[in-house]
Amino acid sequence: MRIRLATPADAAALTEFNAAMALETEAKELLPEVVGAGVQSLLANPASGFYVIADEGGRAVASLMITREWSDWRNGSFWWIQSVYVRPEWRRRGVYTRLYRQVQELAAKDPAVCGFRLYVERENSRAQATYRALGMKETRYLVFEELKPGVRFYR
Repeated sequence: MRIRLATPADAAALTEFNAAMALETEAKELLPEVVGAGVQSLLANPASGFYVIADEGGRAVASLMITREWSDWRNGSFWWIQSVYVRPEWRRRGVYTRLYRQVQELAAKDPAVCGFRLYVERENSRAQATYRALGMKETRYLVFEELKPGVRFYR
């Protein structure tokens, strides 16, 4: 298995992964034209973030997305781990650990990175155990959001 940065050629797999993850975790059927454009936009905008792919024999089997958040308190950037997806037949085989280790290696080379963050469904105890096992700690923060009127991304 090879862990690598995504390229524009991975857009279809990343779009598929995002749709599958949203359906599985939140029972949301994403609008293909919106999520596809979102994937394309990030691939074309490396300053905003990037995707990391687990590739087996030329086929993407897992991915995660990194976006950046500036922290004035730390004078550095947090890398937010988002859109984590592992094909069901590849789960519980250490694939996410390999993706995470690659992210750690990339961050070690970038002095502007101060740490990692992610959010996880409260009920997803298996994922939480994985994140803890890799050294991440639960914070005291909750995540709030407000979408602008008219923002539509799922059916």
